[in-house]
Parts: sequence; C-alpha cells; structure tokens
Amino acid sequence: MIHFENLLMLAPLAGYTDLPFRSVVKDFGVDITVSEMISSHALVFNNARTLKMVAKSPLENPYSVQIAGSKESIIKQAVEILNTQEGIDIIDLNCGCPAPKVANHGNGSGLLKDLNLLVRIANLIKKTAKTPYTSLKVRLGFDKKIPNELAQALKDVQADFVVVHGRTRADGYKKERMDYDAIAHIKQHISMPLIANGEINTPQKAKEVLAHTGANGVMIGRAAITTPWIFWQIKHNTQEIPPIIKKELVLKHFQKMIEFYGERGAIMFRKNLHAYAKGHDGASEFRAVVNSLSDVDEIYERIEGFFTHNQMITQSLPQLVHLNKRSSV
Repeated sequence: MIHFENLLMLAPLAGYTDLPFRSVVKDFGVDITVSEMISSHALVFNNARTLKMVAKSPLENPYSVQIAGSKESIIKQAVEILNTQEGIDIIDLNCGCPAPKVANHGNGSGLLKDLNLLVRIANLIKKTAKTPYTSLKVRLGFDKKIPNELAQALKDVQADFVVVHGRTRADGYKKERMDYDAIAHIKQHISMPLIANGEINTPQKAKEVLAHTGANGVMIGRAAITTPWIFWQIKHNTQEIPPIIKKELVLKHFQKMIEFYGERGAIMFRKNLHAYAKGHDGASEFRAVVNSLSDVDEIYERIEGFFTHNQMITQSLPQLVHLNKRSSV
C-alpha cells in the first residue's frame, strides 16, 4: 500500500538511475524508485537486452518501471511483457521527456500535443497491467502551458497518480521557467494524488514546493545524482550530512556497478564520479585521472584516496553516523 503523504520519489534519468544507483539511493529512505525510461518498442523488439533495465534490487519496494511510446498496439505488448516480470509495483507512462529523438516521434512530451491519445494510452496501460498501480509523468505542455487542458484530461485518466514537472517541453530545464503555480492549479482540479517535480534540490525547497502546490509528494532527479542523501535530509528535516559517509557511499556504488555490469561498469561509473567529486578540492584533476583509467582496482584506490583526503569530521557526526541504519527502517 502506497501512502500518498509527503511521498519521496526518485526521478527516472537516462544513463543514471540504473539498478546500482537506485539501490544506493534506497538506503537513504526514498519511498519509490523508478527505472530509467524504457522504450516500449525496445522492450517488444529487443526483449532480452532491454529486460536487464527492468531488473530491481531486493530493497526496491515499491518499484516503478517507466515506459515511453505512442503506438497503442506496441504499448499493450510492452505491458504484457512487464506483466511476466516479478517485483514491479507500478507501470508509469512517460509523457514528459523533452529529448528531440523521443518527442519528435510523438513519444514522451510529444503526447502532450494529443491529449486524447495520452488518455487512451494511460487507460490502456491501466486495463492491461497486472501491477497494483499505474501512473503517468507529464510536463505542463509541449510548446506552451496548458494546465487547464491537462487537468481536464487527467480527470479521464484511470491511473492511480500523476507526476507533474513544472515546465513545458520547450522550456527544457531552464530554472526561470519553473511554474509551481501551474502545478498547484492542476492539483486543485483533479482527484488523483499528484507528485511535484522540478528544481527540488534542498530539503527546504521540498518543503516549500509541498506547501505551495499542495502536492502529495515530490520527485527528485538531478539533485539526487550529486547528493543521493537528499531524501534522508528531507525525511529528517536537516541540512547536515556526515562527510565520512560519502567515501563509503561512492565505494559501495562502484562495487554495485561492477557486480551488475562487470568490468565495463568501471568505465560507466566515470560520469558518477564526476558528480560525486563536484565541490571537492582537486575535483578537476581527479576527473582527469579517472577518465584515463579502466582498471577496477586502480579506480577503487583512487576513489578511496580522493574522498579520504576530502573528508572532514563535523560536530554533527556522532548523532548522524547511524544514517544508513536509521534510513532503512
């Protein structure tokens, strides 16, 4: 049973929110994790390879798989494939991806140009899925804001909840284009739970967005890449984080990458190391070094050395040192 009250969700981010990263974030108390966006066509026509993206860790409960597509027959087949996989609690329809290669083919945010089709596909997923829940993630419009039209369309959607990103497809990720008023407007005019998404990067911002929009929770994406402990901070209403945890976190994430992808995971982890090193002394030099390495043991030693050098013990450490234990309750 999902409790739609101050719910915390990890946003799906292509190339980042794979199983190793999601399992790390889950340790920090996020309520719902979401797979990377999965093409319904890829799922149907490249089943074996794409199904690896669906795999979940034992800790991921509830777990959502997000699919993208605009062809009803393909969507139906994709959902039927997901029905054969154990452990999926939610199937989510992507109606917000702004990437041209997705949106220009009518998928992702492209569905916002045809709300009747959006409603049909969302309801087709609900009808076909054997999962306890279905959902959809939308932006405020394609090239202009249409909160009124969206709210009306959502009244016809039979999904269990909706995530609303407070920008249009044309807005991209411009900070100044975020519109929490529009999210609040949609929330006031629909009965299903609504999760707010966009530019939520601190515990204080999460609190402000929840109060301003009346949302049932927040979804966080890019901020979680550099600070995956943000979910713990929100739940404990604190800005503090014991720096000693960071080295352990990065090493744990690295180990999970190797376990899941094999030695290829060491190279894939470079982008994560870039994010983790951000703000630390010598970050640019560290990034340059790891970009030239592929040996697992050598990268492990570099991680240990860099984050050990940068760690500082704060006065808050004694009360926060049990972070992982407390956040997994």
